[in-house]
Amino acid sequence: MTLDLTDVRLTYPDGDRRLVALDDVDLHVPAGELVAVTGPSGSGKSSLLAVAGALITAESGTVTVAGVAVGPLDQAGRDRLRRERIGFVFQQANLLGSLTVLDQLLLVAHINRTPRTTARDRARHLLDRVGLAAKAGRRPHQLSGGERQRVGVGRALMGEPSLLLVDEPTSALDHERGETVVRLLRDITHENRIATVLVTHDLQHLHLTDRAVTMHDGRLSEVRPATASTRPA
Repeated sequence: MTLDLTDVRLTYPDGDRRLVALDDVDLHVPAGELVAVTGPSGSGKSSLLAVAGALITAESGTVTVAGVAVGPLDQAGRDRLRRERIGFVFQQANLLGSLTVLDQLLLVAHINRTPRTTARDRARHLLDRVGLAAKAGRRPHQLSGGERQRVGVGRALMGEPSLLLVDEPTSALDHERGETVVRLLRDITHENRIATVLVTHDLQHLHLTDRAVTMHDGRLSEVRPATASTRPA
């Protein structure tokens, strides 16, 4: 398993009691699978991503990413795990307005101390893969919402992650652009053998995923099992 959560529990203080965000959650996502997580606001979806991404420490249970147990890691170890193994795609693309599309990706490589020639080759390859090679020199204000999200996907892949965590990428997009982004995530997940967790309120695109689960009051339940028919021919 590339992502393995077992009996994970997380609570937050809420006045004189504690609010349960994750209630003994089990989630196992192998390499090459795109799993959608649905559920109402406040059900625990964001907490799930935060724990899976080593941003928050679970109170109990185990979290393993690409064979690395998150619990025993110190802060430096968690930071390294995120840089080397985990990619994040946010609800808003959060691109830097002063940077070109190409430079958005190269900034990640600079932080990771990737050799410049290697970084440029990878960045250009990823921009081609997300359909933006011709717009490498443009800045965020010159892109559509869907294009900005695709830049975000490319940026998340710069570190060659084992795990991709995606938070509501279609919330600000129309149906067509949203479907384009989810299809891209599915194809990249399969081609690169990445474990991908997609948090979404958008139920229209669940047929593009391999499996869907739903969260209610911090608990996960299966919506639809993985099926071979969702994989591209």
